[in-house]
Amino acid sequence: MDNQDRPQMEAALKQTIIPALRSAGFRGSFPHFRRIGNIQTDLWTFQVDKYGGGFVIEISSCPREGMTTAWGKFIPASKVTAHDINERLRLQNHPGSDTTAWYRYDTDAIDTIIARILEALPLAEDWWAERSVHELENRKRA
Repeated sequence: MDNQDRPQMEAALKQTIIPALRSAGFRGSFPHFRRIGNIQTDLWTFQVDKYGGGFVIEISSCPREGMTTAWGKFIPASKVTAHDINERLRLQNHPGSDTTAWYRYDTDAIDTIIARILEALPLAEDWWAERSVHELENRKRA
């Protein structure tokens, strides 16, 4: 596969992963999705390799209302993305810190990538649930 396959990869994401996100309560459009809950806003962002051929998924969360940056700018929940938050989890094909560890549609079959992302959804839900407990505890202390 090569960079010509990006339209096919995005089509597969839109046919499988995005409907799964929507059924889990997420709203938004590619590449940024948000689920505004009672306690926190869960975030899911597809980060595409600027050189093509791959992507990674960044997930994060912030308070239900949104978040304030270190320099004082408030970003409402309807606009915040995973990239706005320092603490986030990277979902990728395998461990590693460079783009070769990302989901690579220039070397792997699209069906395989989709299956791996679907397998990672419960991990993301667990990560958000853990953050939700911490957010609730922080609010009780405030």
